[in-house]
Amino acid sequence: MQISQIQIESKAVMAKLLWVGVFSIAMGFLEAIVVVYLRKIYYPGGFLFPMSPVSPQMYLVELVREVATLVMLVSIGFLAGKKGLQRLAYFLISFGVWDIFYYVALKLFLGWPDSLLTWDVLFLIPLPWLGPVIAPVLVSLSMIWIGINLILLDELDGPLALKADKWLLLIAGCGLIFISFIWNYTALIIRSGFLPQFFILAENSEFLHIVYNYVPEDFNWFLFFAGELLAVFGMLKVLFQYRRLIQETARELGAQFRMVKHRVFHSN
Repeated sequence: MQISQIQIESKAVMAKLLWVGVFSIAMGFLEAIVVVYLRKIYYPGGFLFPMSPVSPQMYLVELVREVATLVMLVSIGFLAGKKGLQRLAYFLISFGVWDIFYYVALKLFLGWPDSLLTWDVLFLIPLPWLGPVIAPVLVSLSMIWIGINLILLDELDGPLALKADKWLLLIAGCGLIFISFIWNYTALIIRSGFLPQFFILAENSEFLHIVYNYVPEDFNWFLFFAGELLAVFGMLKVLFQYRRLIQETARELGAQFRMVKHRVFHSN
């Protein structure tokens, strides 16, 4: 790819990334504002475990809100990306930025979390995800890094195709991270003997009583970091696969930079 093409496409990509970032930051603040209202109602003294009881109707409303949030983030991916992998990459970036600034906004509005090790309820689908705040923040940073790299590689080299081994590493990493987040509630369901009633747990008063008295203590860091390492390693393998393209592009941009620098400092 010629330098002029790289410059033109780089500007277009940067503009997209900027507006995806702006949207995601605004969405993070909007999400935090909704949570501020919810916590004023259900946790007037500040959010702590065990969770306050909610009616089945409000639980359903919260599930719908989470689905709507995900639909909005997926929509941004489809609007910003030209094709499948780009759409996935923009979704990853949007999700990561949204999640990080959600916590930034909560810190500004409520002074919460007290630390990055404070426990939070992350999602409710298909069952509650729990973890210290630092865990979703690390995942979000990884998502942004992977998304940006996928977009830049795709723009530099045309349609980007990931081989099966890279997909396997990325998907396996995501799977382990997901399991680490639902580990506590999954263990609670199995330990309490409610697994056969999994699909009607929201209607089981005995189970809800256990849930609303549950205080998480241990996070499965082993599964979490295993998942993070697999996903990051998968992306590093992609970068290694395209190392020659990256090196050539870097050399071309370096040469262009030196040319511009020479003209500026030796114009007289």
